[in-house]
Amino acid sequence: MTIVERLVPDGLWELFHRVVPVAPVRPKGGGRRRYGDREVLAAVLFVATSGCTWRQTPEVFGPSWSTVYRRFTEWSQARVWAKLHRLVLDEPGARGDLDWSRCAIDSVNMRALKKGT
Repeated sequence: MTIVERLVPDGLWELFHRVVPVAPVRPKGGGRRRYGDREVLAAVLFVATSGCTWRQTPEVFGPSWSTVYRRFTEWSQARVWAKLHRLVLDEPGARGDLDWSRCAIDSVNMRALKKGT
């Protein structure tokens, strides 16, 4: 089992795949191949749960840190996280089938603001 499969098990991937927007189609001959959403999602989850910065995203995931950050921003603007949360709450059995322990974020991973900045 790869790190991507451990961070994004099939159950979570099936739910995420239902709420993520369809990737835009590039004109012929344009740019590099697009990294898969599952690899990027695994990298986002790693950053969220490890407390590392975007620039510290390990290369083992494939996409660069900037790709991971850009996709996270696109998904945030598309309200993917809220839709996924709602889907997990509404889907019968979804909460029981997924191991959420690896996705927990506690206060140790969150940076405190100093003097209101």
